[in-house]
Amino acid sequence: MSAETMVGFGRKQAWLAIRGRDPGAVVDALGLRDLGPAPWREGVDLAHLTDDRLAVTPPLPGARDNDWILVAGRRLFTIPSTVEAVALSVALATEVQFFATHRVGEQHRWVRAVDGVLVRAFDFVGETGEVTEWRGDPDEAERSLGIPETAPDPDDLLVGEDDVTRLAGQWSVDPTVLDGQPSPGPLHVAAAPD
Repeated sequence: MSAETMVGFGRKQAWLAIRGRDPGAVVDALGLRDLGPAPWREGVDLAHLTDDRLAVTPPLPGARDNDWILVAGRRLFTIPSTVEAVALSVALATEVQFFATHRVGEQHRWVRAVDGVLVRAFDFVGETGEVTEWRGDPDEAERSLGIPETAPDPDDLLVGEDDVTRLAGQWSVDPTVLDGQPSPGPLHVAAAPD
């Protein structure tokens, strides 16, 4: 029996990256109900196509030699991500990141909280060229993407989907590169609270 291979995601998607090794603790902290393991393709598709299901990865090796648990799903587009990342970081006493990208409206967002402290929040709407949230200072990883040190004027910045996933790879895990890699464990599907 061969190990299951992972399925990437990230385009037109929102996800959390939580530093740690206990997916059950993440599910509990988010108030989700674990529905059990699912094949990667089915779990990722379910999270992408429904409003109440989330895919929860096993711990994945990533940036800074840490393990990261990814939680992905459309539902995360509706959660106030800055507050959620900080609150989850407090609850789990770890680093929590939020990423979202949707090319139709060209909205791209990332948030980073470490041990309950908001380190960075950035939100860009490409249709208007407007930065709608800018908190904290961009780090070296962001500057390598062309993000300036201070909030730019409208139309002075261009951010796209690939920038979001590249930053995720530098901060934690780029989920678009998971395709075809052996899975280190089962993917779980979780139900969001009503």
